Amino acid sequence: MSKCVIMDHPLIQHKIGYIRRMDTGTKDFRQTISEIATLICYEATRDLELTDVEIETPICKTTAKELKGKKMAIVPILRAGLGMVDGMLTLIPAAKIGHIGLYRDPATLEPVEYYCKLPADCAEREVYVVDPMLATGGSSVAAIKMLKDKGCKKIHFLCIIAAPEGIERMRREHPDVDLYVGSVDEKLNDHGYIVPGLGDAGDRIFGTK
Repeated sequence: MSKCVIMDHPLIQHKIGYIRRMDTGTKDFRQTISEIATLICYEATRDLELTDVEIETPICKTTAKELKGKKMAIVPILRAGLGMVDGMLTLIPAAKIGHIGLYRDPATLEPVEYYCKLPADCAEREVYVVDPMLATGGSSVAAIKMLKDKGCKKIHFLCIIAAPEGIERMRREHPDVDLYVGSVDEKLNDHGYIVPGLGDAGDRIFGTK
């Protein structure tokens, strides 16, 4: 079974409290989402493999560490996942970016695909799927299935706020995918929104409401 890491870092918890507030404006919301993504990315990349390399410092030759392979990809689930990309690129600037577009059918709450564009060598990369909210888990489960269908094997999922229902579904349908979660909330309401949550992350990131 994969890992499910719930973040307990004080900075992450402080910043999540800030973005939950109804009176946090678009600019500050967007900036803080990016900062949280950086902090979660730090934890999600903890197990990357290292290799020894010979280097020369200003003083002498020595053995240093560098990432083995270095091939990574960030795949946001559109559109809210875009808000996490820049924060992750702060730590892994050489990563390639893919995009998966899914929307949730308001009647069935199930995901409908409308876009998928991935790096050509995505199957060889360590893939980080990002979406601020893990609610029913429908979109995330579908996005990861799309990646697996294209040959991706090393997949991680990062979100800022999750409902217990979404975590349970992800672990049931993709038990090989590590989850990195900023905060686990109480439940989903009748409309499939996370309670207490923070509202619609996409609308708040892009100022469309």
